[in-house]
Amino acid sequence: MAQISRRESRERVLELLFETEFHQDTEPAEIYRLATETREIAVDAYIPEVYFGVLDQKSKIDEYISKYSKGWAVERIAPVTRNILRLSVFEMLNRQDIPVRVSINEAIELTKKYDDEKAKAFVNGILNSVKNELGNRE
Repeated sequence: MAQISRRESRERVLELLFETEFHQDTEPAEIYRLATETREIAVDAYIPEVYFGVLDQKSKIDEYISKYSKGWAVERIAPVTRNILRLSVFEMLNRQDIPVRVSINEAIELTKKYDDEKAKAFVNGILNSVKNELGNRE
């Protein structure tokens, strides 16, 4: 199977996270296994690391999102937006190899592709606030 770009890997993680929300009765490992078999998800260490990492750290990640979402409970944020935020915050917290500005920019690109136009400013605002709290790691 061909190697895929990091952007494509992020898209696969977003799909998995989104799917997991709608199949809460199915174990994430099973969702991942089925996705790799039926959708030919490339063998890429980033995808399972980030997918399972977001799920493992969801409470911690959601605390950051909640803190800066200005009156929006995390569960009330649209599922696509919520999972784009989770993916980016996970990267900011755990992936020292990815500059924060790259993670934010990639989140905005995912938002443009998969979400409502108005969500871009919301996503950007939350992620920049998280970035400021964590300290500016280029």
